[in-house]
Amino acid sequence: MACAEVNADPHSPVRLDPLVIDPGCELSAYAAGVKTMFDRGIRQVVGCYTSSSRKEVIPIFEKCDALLWYPTHYEGFESSANVVYTGTAPNHHLSPLIDYLVSRFGRRAFCIGSNYIWGWESNRVLREDITQRGGTVLAERYLALGDTDFRSIIEAIFDSGPDFVFNALVGRSAYAFFREFRAACTARGIDQKSRYPIASCNLSEPERSEIGLDAIDGHLSSSVYFSSIDTPINRAFVAGYNRMFPEGPAVSAEAEAAYIATKFLAVALVEAGTDELQSVKAAVRSKAFDAPQGRVTIDPETMHAYLMRPVCESACRAGACVIPFSCRSMRRGRWRGG
Repeated sequence: MACAEVNADPHSPVRLDPLVIDPGCELSAYAAGVKTMFDRGIRQVVGCYTSSSRKEVIPIFEKCDALLWYPTHYEGFESSANVVYTGTAPNHHLSPLIDYLVSRFGRRAFCIGSNYIWGWESNRVLREDITQRGGTVLAERYLALGDTDFRSIIEAIFDSGPDFVFNALVGRSAYAFFREFRAACTARGIDQKSRYPIASCNLSEPERSEIGLDAIDGHLSSSVYFSSIDTPINRAFVAGYNRMFPEGPAVSAEAEAAYIATKFLAVALVEAGTDELQSVKAAVRSKAFDAPQGRVTIDPETMHAYLMRPVCESACRAGACVIPFSCRSMRRGRWRGG
């Protein structure tokens, strides 16, 4: 979509002809896909979803003097000279979410996550942050990617009685947990939404249908972007997205971040006059773009995007309710390091 808009601009001297390679969620296929692009002379790549895929290919980008535009929420604590990060980091979505959870529900958390870097680091950030506020993480539990047996974890949640559950599961593990935990609460006569609210930083809008109607409502998700943000720029973006992808998936924060990355790439290529790594990085530093979420800029030091203050979304059966964070405004921030 972003490529089509750039190519349709009669004033743009740059044309973007994307080569799309789908690794099919196979970690080993990412490196092969990147090498195929490099063999064809491509040095600017927008892509990767999981943190493990990003870390898999960064050494290849560093070796080949190429630039990865990474458009996905991630756990932070990274800054590579060969990556521009247009997705959210913990200070964009997790820290404000903790503000909201503590002010609304309490300081006792139960953390569950997929057993890889996203789950580990997300839960670590939450644990350190909530401990500084006088709270506690009652337990942390991890499952292998794709695992869906939550019986012992659900019993542990009931036994410990947290104020909220923080979810850092990904993919079908997350969808199964929402369904099974809702069913287990219902069987015990518990209103899961009010007694054990589930909060996430990686529950995107297309994933609602995967959870299912019986368990979709009442969950909290923190992000800098949701498609229901009511601004002229976002309405136009969503309309254009739906025209281009009428069969789905639904627009998401990742789609918006990839759109932002591609727009910044086009601007940088025009200014640099080349796709050479250092020239493109120099051109994009401090650039600003009026994105669907609001005004976004690239931090010249870390090459992370300054993003708009986050919103919290509670998924409802009939759509989504967007709740601006009110306990602490989030100024546009950098990646979280330390």
